[in-house]
Amino acid sequence: MKQFIKALDKDRYCFKYIRNYFPEISEEKKKAGIFEGPQIRKLLRDNSFKDSMNEEEKRAWQAFSNVVSNFLGNKKASNHKELVTELVDSNPALGYNMSIKNHYLRDHLDRFPDNLGDMSEEQGEQFHQDIKVMEQRYQGRWDTDMMAEYCWCLKRYCPNEQHSRKSTKRKFLD
Repeated sequence: MKQFIKALDKDRYCFKYIRNYFPEISEEKKKAGIFEGPQIRKLLRDNSFKDSMNEEEKRAWQAFSNVVSNFLGNKKASNHKELVTELVDSNPALGYNMSIKNHYLRDHLDRFPDNLGDMSEEQGEQFHQDIKVMEQRYQGRWDTDMMAEYCWCLKRYCPNEQHSRKSTKRKFLD
């Protein structure tokens, strides 16, 4: 998604459509192609967005859409290799380089399990809500401190987990 948005001509109708479709997202995030899962799913369902594209953009978007819906979901489609190949082949038509993620995806297709992410929609939505709170706390700055705090929050929410560090403070007996 990020590579697709970055490759769009910022003066054409397709990018202007995105600009108007998500007024709550900052202009910098739109230009950088930073979208959350629910926003991507919203665009995938929107037929007007597809109508705003030229032929190369439609081909790349359709390839991305096919990979998201038929490969990255809970079950792999039987033609998943063709879908990923189409995604990789549609990248140069828009004039952007293939990301390292696409290289990894193409070269390691045989190592992906049949159920890539048996994760409920509720768990995914919880993740996005947590990240939104963290982003507000850090005022939109994405850095290692923010991600480290998020990871520690997850670890702290595991009540049955044994922690390796112990407090060095002395405790007073009652």
